[in-house]
Amino acid sequence: MADYSGQSSVMSEQEKRASLGLAGIFSMRMLGLFMILPVMSLYTEHLDGVTPLLLGLSISVYGLTQALFQIPFGLMSDRFGRKKIITIGLLLFVAGSVVAALSTTIYGIILGRALQGSGAVAAAIMALAADLTLEQNRTKIMATIGISIGISFAVAMVLGPVLASVVGLQGIFWFTAALAIMGILILHKVVPQAKKLSIHKDAEPIPALMGKVLKDAQLLRLDFGIFCLHLVMTAMFVALPLVLRGQLGIAAGDHWMVYLPVLGLSVITMVPFIIIAEKKRKMKVVFVSAVGALSLASVGLYLFSEHLWGMLASLFIFFTAFNLLEASLPSLISKIAFAGGKGTAMGVYSSSQFFGAFCGGLMGGLVWSNYSLATVFLVCAGVLLVWFLVALSMKAPRHMSSLLKHLEVETAEQASQITDKLLAVKGVLDVGISVDDSTAYLKVDNELLDEVGLDMILPNIQKA
Repeated sequence: MADYSGQSSVMSEQEKRASLGLAGIFSMRMLGLFMILPVMSLYTEHLDGVTPLLLGLSISVYGLTQALFQIPFGLMSDRFGRKKIITIGLLLFVAGSVVAALSTTIYGIILGRALQGSGAVAAAIMALAADLTLEQNRTKIMATIGISIGISFAVAMVLGPVLASVVGLQGIFWFTAALAIMGILILHKVVPQAKKLSIHKDAEPIPALMGKVLKDAQLLRLDFGIFCLHLVMTAMFVALPLVLRGQLGIAAGDHWMVYLPVLGLSVITMVPFIIIAEKKRKMKVVFVSAVGALSLASVGLYLFSEHLWGMLASLFIFFTAFNLLEASLPSLISKIAFAGGKGTAMGVYSSSQFFGAFCGGLMGGLVWSNYSLATVFLVCAGVLLVWFLVALSMKAPRHMSSLLKHLEVETAEQASQITDKLLAVKGVLDVGISVDDSTAYLKVDNELLDEVGLDMILPNIQKA
């Protein structure tokens, strides 16, 4: 297989090892975080000091520390080395898991979860992935990591209730500690050592670009969207397990029987909508419709909180829309981010995601303590309605691809001259040339692109 420049895009053995190894580390860490979601509300009732608000905080506090530390960890990996920083992050996750496993109070659980989140290695892992892959294969490894996160979520929803029924909440925390230790072993035994540590604007946050990203109204709409999505998802899991057990009489150890078919069918159902969005260029229509469906599903969870089949139908719609939006939002970030700004845009996006998760736990606990469990779903519907109104005002994204090319450029004047030439090529929509890493970042419309004209200026350009 080759890209349009004729260069092979087949992954080397090193790239395959890096892809599988880093996806494995990511998925193990996320599995440990996600497994708590469907069981925390059910297995903390006996802990000293527990209240609805503190329970919500114990579920979501990892999001606060994750949001605070993920960009600094990425920047530290540029200076001190990727594997060293990732190892420190995973050791913090182990420490947090052990603290939580040994705790007999809700405060100990909260401290452990905060420590788990403080080992925020996502940006460092993405940077290492970029170090270990050629430009034309970078999208593949990022996609592999993304898929691994989705699989981790689905497995956690099933495995969490089963494991908790056997070993309890403390047992799950010991299990997550073991997963993190396995991640450290994979990092040092499977993942190759990068020959060169580089700054990758397409894969990691750049502080100098942060202001530009934060002033982009379209990107801020998407950041608000992922904030709302994970706020609602976390708040829902404050209430949902208790509703399944209390109002519907489903034993805690049997909750996987609800999650497995609902999640499985929702993943299958969302695929045609992704195809319509991408291939038929109906991204905005599909995206806004999914936000609306998510809001309606939350209303359904409120209305049918005491009716099994109504709850199942509402959960099916909820997870179909949730998975669709979870897949669509990063794609929209890639399309909308300015040339050379994708890594920074994704950094802000990820921080918004985790901060949303943190606020969701607090909101769920507050609503439950002042009203009722079912009211949590209704408040979630209100949050999603606000997002729906914000999403309506977004511009339909252009169908763009990202391209990049290493080139020898020494001065800002040279970069400006090359930029002017590239912008004159038909189909080139945006250009960013970095003198620091000698790379040209382009956004192009593939259907309009004058490939011959582009190749005359930048031969052998690679698809990012």
